[in-house]
Amino acid sequence: MSQEEPRYGTDDTSFRAAGGEQGVRALIDAFYAEMDTLPEARGIRAMHPANLEISADKLTRFLCGWLGGPNLYAERYGRIVIPLAHRHLAIGPTERDTWLVCMKRALAAQPYPAEFKAYLLAQLSLPAERIRSACEDSP
Repeated sequence: MSQEEPRYGTDDTSFRAAGGEQGVRALIDAFYAEMDTLPEARGIRAMHPANLEISADKLTRFLCGWLGGPNLYAERYGRIVIPLAHRHLAIGPTERDTWLVCMKRALAAQPYPAEFKAYLLAQLSLPAERIRSACEDSP
């Protein structure tokens, strides 16, 4: 009788599927490269500092914990509520969708199994929508 591998989203299965911290870093590097080069991403790129080093570090650390790995974001930067952290930005459906396009393209370049790429993009669309909603609801 063989034991089935846990599905993504259970314990650290997603973090392991992403290749641990090194794999998440590679994903985020590819994500910001897409944001830097895609013409349609100019608007969301302009919401970031010229030097993306800290942004990339923050997103990498956040995703490590979000995927079930160590909570590296809190260790360095403290607690965060993602939608609230973005409320000062003008993020609507176009910005949300553009962010997801950059992530989809970055995921395509990773050596992850196809089912994990699809799972991760679907999961990332949830906080992306929460951010959009929080930004549109803010005064």
